[in-house]
Amino acid sequence: MVIYPFQKKSQKEHSQQENDWRLFLRLVPYARRHQGLLTLSMSLLIPIAIANAIQPTLVGQAISLIRQEPSVYGFLQNRSLWEGLGILQGMLLAAIIIRLSLTGIQGYLVQKLGQKITASIREDLFKHVTSLAVRFFDTTPVGKLITRLTSDVESLGDVFSTGAIGIISDLFSMLVIIGLMFSIQWQLACLLLLMLFPITWLIIYFQQQYRQANYKAREELSRLNSQLQENIIGINVVQLFRREKFNGELFRATNHRYIKELDTSIWYDSAVSATLEWVGLVAVAGVLWIGGWLLSGKFITFGILSAFVLYAQQLFEPLRNFAEKFTVIQSGFTAIERVTDILDEPIEIRDSLQSAESFLEFKSGYIQEIVPQLESQDFTPTPPRGEIRFENVWFAYKDDDYVIKNLDFTINPGEKVALVGPTGAGKSSIIRLLCRLYEPTQGRILIDGVDNRDIPQKELRRYMTVILQEAFLFAGDVKSNITLGDRYNFEEIQQAAMKTNVAEFIDQLPQGYDTQLRQRGTNISSGQKQLLAFARAAIRNPQILILDEATASLDVGTEAIVQEALNQLLIKRTAIIIAHRLSTIRNVDRILVLKRGELIEQGNHEQLLSQGGLYATLHNLQMLGT
Repeated sequence: MVIYPFQKKSQKEHSQQENDWRLFLRLVPYARRHQGLLTLSMSLLIPIAIANAIQPTLVGQAISLIRQEPSVYGFLQNRSLWEGLGILQGMLLAAIIIRLSLTGIQGYLVQKLGQKITASIREDLFKHVTSLAVRFFDTTPVGKLITRLTSDVESLGDVFSTGAIGIISDLFSMLVIIGLMFSIQWQLACLLLLMLFPITWLIIYFQQQYRQANYKAREELSRLNSQLQENIIGINVVQLFRREKFNGELFRATNHRYIKELDTSIWYDSAVSATLEWVGLVAVAGVLWIGGWLLSGKFITFGILSAFVLYAQQLFEPLRNFAEKFTVIQSGFTAIERVTDILDEPIEIRDSLQSAESFLEFKSGYIQEIVPQLESQDFTPTPPRGEIRFENVWFAYKDDDYVIKNLDFTINPGEKVALVGPTGAGKSSIIRLLCRLYEPTQGRILIDGVDNRDIPQKELRRYMTVILQEAFLFAGDVKSNITLGDRYNFEEIQQAAMKTNVAEFIDQLPQGYDTQLRQRGTNISSGQKQLLAFARAAIRNPQILILDEATASLDVGTEAIVQEALNQLLIKRTAIIIAHRLSTIRNVDRILVLKRGELIEQGNHEQLLSQGGLYATLHNLQMLGT
């Protein structure tokens, strides 16, 4: 049984299948794509860390110089007070300028790197999602996918730009600070170092709790987006059936759960900052206590004590930054888990290794038959194409709940066949299998003798065109909605429009073929959208044409115009027609009658009426209703 990504985490309550290191490694290939930028930003860590760590030492040296203490560096001992202070001030100013300048440059580089990584992940995720089988979208709310593609992906870029590189920078700074402290006075250095161990454990604990709370918050945000998207798309139904108040309560409940989980994550994030503030104060107090005792025994100088007071504050500053960045990384790891759930989702329907060879055979089979005839000067036309054969096909959307059962039939080239049956008979499922949106559970489907699984999907869907009951239009002009990204010149677009009798409608639009259509074509009527769908089919000149209730949304006058064009479009093409109005399919060559996924009758209109079976019953019921 397939467990879909959005079910996994709820079942195991966040038990990590992959540790954080493995999750981080999932991003490394993206960072390698921008290796130069990454190397440059990492190379700036050394001068930044040294410039930052040397500042307390310089302040301590200035105090020691003023007090004439023996801990003053040798190159300052033989100089006057003002000369020595001038040198130290210059060094301190240079260190500050270097740190601030390089930190600004590095910040720009890592943010740029993060945005490039984010863009690469978003592109790969979009490409992967659009390659997944329709079965995946049947079980996955659109709002959750949008959350993955937007907010989750943004968090992934922060893992590198703000998180990983920042943490490496903070760790390097801490190592430099610790090294300088031990070079000055090992007892106070050990005191501060020992304080790092318990606070590090506490931070890790808080971050783990934050990670769990953050994951739950993101799950609630996904549900929130799903509800929002559902209500916006279905706004007509919401308002017509007065669902505003009821849906508002559902949204409010989800919103409160989201806020609750978000508050929990904020609490753990705040706990880390508060803990570090307290530890920083304790560290300063400890340095003053131990340092005062050492100072009274003349084991250290006042300048060294002053330097260590500053180090006590500075040592925990990287740790505080580390905690903040670690929160970003934990949030990023949550996003990685959610995004990789989709990236790891297998592409069920993909072209096989034999597809290219089979397709070449598929396209050139008839050419091979012509060549000997041409050589013998005995030319005869090639056989017509567009044969469809279902061989013992079974299909279930889930488990063993079959919606198609042992279908076995052949549609001859150029034949016009109608699929008829009550709701749930499997008519649309047959179309989906033929177009390879799904694959049969058992059996096979042959197109001109070639298994449709051995034909590249791109070529298969060029060979046949489907016109659905409701045409989907993209935001853009009329031309782009006819070509759908394929390369056709304007003359071809006009010819397709004229063939399907839609040119007159297009010419009446404000800018003709350049008229901008809103998303889903909301600025034109349903009938006009359907007319553009017919133009899409005509321009592609398919060998097989599939009509799934294609004229159901047209008024009588428009349907008559389209029917005339459709008759021309169907010449010398194999056609499969799904229609509930049986009066529209009287003139087809053959009618296949389905019931619960099984083929129970077939024949032309008169033959099926004379049999007195299911088709005759459906026909009589429709005649009574007219």
